[in-house]
Formats: sequence, structure tokens, C-alpha cells
Amino acid sequence: MLVATVALPAVGAGLLSMLPAKRAGIIATVFAAAALIPIVALAFAADDDDGIRSGAAIHPWAEVDLSWVPALHLDFHLGVDGVSYPLVALTGLLTLLCCAYTMWRAPAGGSPRTLLVLLLILEAGILGTFLSLDLILFFLFFEVTLLPMYAVIAGWGGEDRRRAARKFVLYTLFGSMLLLIGVLTVAVHAGTADLVALTGGTGLTKGTQYAAFALFAVAFAVKAPLWPLHTWLPDAHTQAPTVGSVILAGVLLKMGTYGLIRVGLGVTPLGAEWASPLLGILAAAAILAGALICLRQTELKRLIAYSSVGHMGFVLLSIATLTTTGVQAALLGNVAHGLITGLLFFLAGAIKDRAHTGELADLGGLRETAPRLAGLLGFAAIASLGLPGLAGFWGEAFAVVAAVERGGVLWTILAVLAAIGGALTAAYFLRLLRKVTHGPVGTPVAPAIAGAEWFAWSPLVALTLAVGLVPSLVLAATSLPVEALIP
Repeated sequence: MLVATVALPAVGAGLLSMLPAKRAGIIATVFAAAALIPIVALAFAADDDDGIRSGAAIHPWAEVDLSWVPALHLDFHLGVDGVSYPLVALTGLLTLLCCAYTMWRAPAGGSPRTLLVLLLILEAGILGTFLSLDLILFFLFFEVTLLPMYAVIAGWGGEDRRRAARKFVLYTLFGSMLLLIGVLTVAVHAGTADLVALTGGTGLTKGTQYAAFALFAVAFAVKAPLWPLHTWLPDAHTQAPTVGSVILAGVLLKMGTYGLIRVGLGVTPLGAEWASPLLGILAAAAILAGALICLRQTELKRLIAYSSVGHMGFVLLSIATLTTTGVQAALLGNVAHGLITGLLFFLAGAIKDRAHTGELADLGGLRETAPRLAGLLGFAAIASLGLPGLAGFWGEAFAVVAAVERGGVLWTILAVLAAIGGALTAAYFLRLLRKVTHGPVGTPVAPAIAGAEWFAWSPLVALTLAVGLVPSLVLAATSLPVEALIP
């Protein structure tokens, strides 16, 4: 099932590139749907014995460990546990929705078939990253996503797409270089790249852990992206096509925060403990900076893009606390952000397609011209601002709780600043709704919502509500794996 999860999208991309373009949308959607079958099956591999096996800190539900390059001691090692599974499921779902959406409305630019091939390659790379239990394999899958996302932005984006794509690839290459140095540093000093064996810092001195964590932290901060290494994100989101923005915000950013948890905390715990106060300070700065910048934004997709900086700040603050509550809040925040921001970018794309503008000043009165679209936008906005009962609440609320739980003057101050940032988040989303859904009618927006749009949006709405009401859907199997990762 693990091999099928990664292989099906890759095989689908290969076949799609050779078959006639006429039925490309159907073929891509079928392969994306087929990849969900082993993902769903993997959930049933979990059991109550999610603890430590034979002294190992990671106990995957399912595992594949094959010798890959024996001369270099490299293994093809995949596994899934409670930390990775929610993101694996989210990746499979969002890719299926994006393929189906593209089948209905392909963005202007290159060939729709090529775009679908790139989406499937992205899925394979992202899934491989979340499932890898070998550091070298993790790095390779991590890099697989770079060129496809560059091509999606450069080929099907807006007017300034090439500059945005270049900025994305240059930032990401910088992070990748640091990640490679960190991976090799750990592998050489520990004598292994196996994440199961490395978790807990086994075989690494304090100095090595400090150096490796610094490299990992900056590399993953670029990918997440975390303030102040976030400046590529607004341009990439603004210029990317709708499906590119959904994949980028929904799961590609999560590779950074997941890596910080799995690799940063797991492999270099002493380094994480050493750097945690600085990470907490940067997280609080990201929350406040993201909110203040959003209050000044005048373009719809750009505002949603900058909101991700603040939301990822809450995730980083949760991780920086180095508590079980904090890491679980980070995992929940990752999933909630993927669901809600994916929905927001779908809606922003629909509004821009209809109105041919994303300027807030031109989009007034949406509740009069397209009430259903306005209602969905309102739902996504209040979910993103953290309304209790919706998915966005738990990650942000418990980031503050975790900071208070950590204790001390610094962490109390950071908790207060994060709470203020949460209030500012509510302010800029309410400002967004006031400008777009209320007031005098601006550019007319067609009210009809197509069946393909309902298909793409409905699962995200339902899951946002379900995770908000029952957060154990995400956290049910995370307790013991998270405890194993805490320094």
C-alpha cells in the first residue's frame, strides 16, 4: 500500500504524458482517485499498539524497508504513523480535487495535459516526503516537488508569472542546499540515515545536533515559509493558477513544518531545545507581521497568501514550545490550514474568473450578486480566523495554551502576542468580508456555481466542519509518536 501510494501518481503522470490529450482530465482524475484507495486502506493498518517497538522511537503502522544502494548503505524506507498520515490523506484529497477542477476548467497558458502531469508528479513527491523514513530519501522526494511547481507557476500563472517562479525556485534552492548539508552532516556523524534509528539524536554529539538543527531550521523555514524568509510566497500565490495555489498552500508548505517536527525535533532534539526561544520569538513576529500586512492588502489572493504567514507562525510557535500539546496543535494547525486555505484559494480563483479582477475595491456587494459564493467565502473566512467549532480554532487556540504551558516570562509574553495576532486575524478577515460581500455592488459576478466547483469545494467545507467539531479525527493516533519526538 505504501509503494502504491507513491507509485500510482507517478505511473499516472508517465502514462498521461504518452496518451492522447483528449481524455487527459479523466485519466489524471482516475489515477488521483486510485491513489486515495491505498491511502484510505492505510488508516485501517493503525492499531492501539502505536508505541515503541524494539526500543525504536518510531513505530510505523505500515513499513517498507528495502536495500536501495547497498554500497552507500542507502535504503528505500517508507512508513506511516499518526504524525504523517493526516498530511498524506490531505495530499491525496487535494490532488484529486485539483485534477477534477482542471478537467472542468483548465487555466490559460500551456497544455492542460502537461499541467495534469505536473500535478501528479507533485503528488508523488509530496507523498514520498511525508512517507520517507530515510533522510536521503526524504531529501530526494523533497526535491522532486521543486521543478514541477516552478513549471506550474511559470506556465499557467498570471502576467508576472516568470518573475514569481524564478523567485520561488531561487529561495527553494537555497533552502535545499542547507537541507542537503544538514542531511549529510547527520548521516556521516551517525553512520546511518535511517530516521527510526536517528530519532532521539542517537549517535550525534551536542555540537553536531546544534549545527544540524540550525541548517534544518533555515531550510524548512524557507519551504514553510516562515518569517522573515517568506517573501517569495505572496508573489507565487498571486501569480499561480488556482490549482497551483491550492496545492502550494494546502500541502507544499506543510513539507517545511512537517520536516521541522519529524527531522528537526526528532533527529536533533538538543538543537531544538537550544533554539526554541528564538523560534518562539520569530513565530510571534510572523503572527503579528502577517496580520498587519494583511490589514493593508488590496488584492484578494495576495491577502490570503499573507494570511498563511501568520497561520504558519502559529504552527511554528506550537512546535517551539517543545510540549506534547504544542506539537499536536501544530499537526492540527497544518491540516486545518490545508483545508481552509485550499478552500479560500479555490473561491478566490472562482471570483477572479468571474469578475476578471482580484481588487477588493472592485468586488463589493457579492452577497447581492452571488449569494452562494458569498456564503462560502464567509464560511472559509470565519474558519480561517479561528471561530470555535471550525477547524481553524484548535491549532491557534492551543498554540497559545502550549506557550502558557511551557511557562516563564518569555513564553507568557509570546502567548499574549499570539493572542493579539489572533484578534488581528479576525480583524483582517472581517475587513475582507466587508469589502467583498457587503457594500455597494462592484464588478458583476455570475451567481451560478458549476457542478465541478461543488465537487471541489464540498469536501473541504465538510472536513473543515468535521475537524472543528471532532479534532480527534486528526489527533487520534498522535499521542505516542509525538511523545517520542519531544526532546
